Amino acid sequence: MSPRLACLLAAFAATSIAGAWGAGSVAAEPPACAGLEEGPTRSVARIIDGETVALDDGSELRLIGALAPRAADVGAAPGTWPAEAAAVAELTALVLGRSVMLRFGGEKSDRYGRLQAQAFLREGAELRWVQGHLLDQGLARAYTQAGNRACGAALLAAEATARRERRGLWADAAYRPRRAERAHELARLAGTFQVVEGRLVRVKQIRGVLYLDFAGAWPGAFSASLRARDLATLGGGADANALRGRHIRVRGWVVGRRGPAIDLSAAGLIEVLDAAWRRPPALERKPPGLAETGR
Repeated sequence: MSPRLACLLAAFAATSIAGAWGAGSVAAEPPACAGLEEGPTRSVARIIDGETVALDDGSELRLIGALAPRAADVGAAPGTWPAEAAAVAELTALVLGRSVMLRFGGEKSDRYGRLQAQAFLREGAELRWVQGHLLDQGLARAYTQAGNRACGAALLAAEATARRERRGLWADAAYRPRRAERAHELARLAGTFQVVEGRLVRVKQIRGVLYLDFAGAWPGAFSASLRARDLATLGGGADANALRGRHIRVRGWVVGRRGPAIDLSAAGLIEVLDAAWRRPPALERKPPGLAETGR
């Protein structure tokens, strides 16, 4: 490790600890995900990045559901981003040279042939959930994706305290939740994973796809979409109409359409943050040329 990166990493760790933990505090073990299919137990031979490890049988394991920070998130040079280095360092200390028990909650491998599983360490009579630990320390962001929807609620619960207390990556402005009404800022973030919060002003269903339109200036306001059958699985409940007027948090990869958007059925989660909300008159106007029955 270069001296410069070592200094950056130390500063990142110090900020995270001072800003979130406080003197003498101890993190509780994050809630684990249950009901998974049992898989093999393997030793971790090498750390590839903050969410991927090489196993003793030559296979690679992707720690599905915990998205580690990368230099590319902010356009930094590879190997220089403190959040990325912190995640790799913690994962190394946690699992390198140890046996991990794999548990599957969906598709067992990705298109690159890597295993996709939740990983657990045996510590005496207890199990430590690797993804939950990384999320709880603020060293990853929770997500689910098509074919791997298990553990969504537990992943969010493991992340919640770190986000609220700005622990780890949540202390960095690059990872804090974005405001949906600032669509021009989100448009510049196309291709990156973002957490976005705002008021939902419209919900439409067209040919089995729900479109969630957030408050903002039209055309070009932020929106999200998902297959209707995915709504409850992603955390939105069973009734799409009940989401209107609510303060919603969504997460996923931003793409460019008529405005910035997230396809939640590809990868993402929905969180309802408050009760029903009365839209101000300024937000009652519909986007030009957009009817409730078509998009």
